Amino acid sequence: MQIGTVIGNVWATRKEEELRGLKFLIVEPQYPDGSSSGSPFVAVDKIGAGFGDTVLVTKGSAAANMGSETRLPIDALIIGIVDSIDAGKGG
Repeated sequence: MQIGTVIGNVWATRKEEELRGLKFLIVEPQYPDGSSSGSPFVAVDKIGAGFGDTVLVTKGSAAANMGSETRLPIDALIIGIVDSIDAGKGG
């Protein structure tokens, strides 16, 4: 899983039949301290995340097998909206 922030939307009126009704968001991956950890990517959202939300994302086969009988052609899925992060330093 990966933490990220929703930074935008992707609108696609024409897409594969299996993807109809799904919302696509642009997510910027980040470290727990909020700093960027890579390039933004597109993720499918089925839980109602929105711009500015910190989200949990799963990638790869876990995203493609999101509970339906058909394996979907996606590689990132938002699986949670983060309320808070408590990442202290050990010592």
